[in-house]
Amino acid sequence: MELRQLEYFQMASRLRNITRAAERLRVSQPNITVAIKKLEAELGIQLFDRSQKQLSLTPEGAVFLNRVELALRNIQDAVLEVNDYKQLQKGTIKIGVPPMMGAYLFPRIFSSFQRRYSHLDIFMHEEASMSIREQLERDELDFGIIIISGASHHLQLLPMSNNQILCCVPEESPLASKKSISLQDVADSKIVMLKEGSFLRQTILGKMKEANITPNIVLESNQIVTLKGLVASGVGITFLLDMVVGNTPGMKAIPLADPLFVDVGLAWKKDRYISKAAQSFIDFCKDLLKQNHGSAV
Repeated sequence: MELRQLEYFQMASRLRNITRAAERLRVSQPNITVAIKKLEAELGIQLFDRSQKQLSLTPEGAVFLNRVELALRNIQDAVLEVNDYKQLQKGTIKIGVPPMMGAYLFPRIFSSFQRRYSHLDIFMHEEASMSIREQLERDELDFGIIIISGASHHLQLLPMSNNQILCCVPEESPLASKKSISLQDVADSKIVMLKEGSFLRQTILGKMKEANITPNIVLESNQIVTLKGLVASGVGITFLLDMVVGNTPGMKAIPLADPLFVDVGLAWKKDRYISKAAQSFIDFCKDLLKQNHGSAV
């Protein structure tokens, strides 16, 4: 049994698709197929039910995956810990950042960190908040700078700022004259919305459902500049955090009548070995918070 076989099996199990697993691991599809068949032959069991269109684990495969996940995580932590005995000359940090934070919050953090730790490499993965949370729990990322409100208890959280959700409307809209906006005020409005996987989207749609409002979503985008441009052009309204609204010509941002606030911060998985490179990033963020006295970074 080879480590490579276990890694191929793990990725195929996560993605439920051999082709996608091959693309993610940057190997050929036959390599993964052959490796899994050899693994099944060695174990004497069938790991996958191939009778359906989508690859699915057999009961035995599910049990084996749980053990494989733990074994691979322990191996990964062991390698990291051993490497830490060497003098830290270079290191890598993988951070997941939603588009909203990626455009407005992360650049300031990244530039300051790079000035202090130029020998460390940061790889940014732009994903929606909910997707980043899942990737953190699967050990695919070291950190996420996300909306941490309501995050899993499996994640360690470092709050960095508290932000308000605002309703953004075209400047020419009758709604623009309001001091605050209720969800009933926008019940019949066209909405341009962040895509699936966004915590902000999930929050707003949840509040609308509670109010028995069916949202009229006409366009979706994860590009904040695009959403603001669509609002300014009169296509519809949207909901954004106050940190990204800024002074956008043609658009006005108004608080909700029933204010909504969320916490933004750094998240990483509990009970996972933290490399020196990763610890340096945690310490840096904590220092940054002290310098800003807990205000938005």
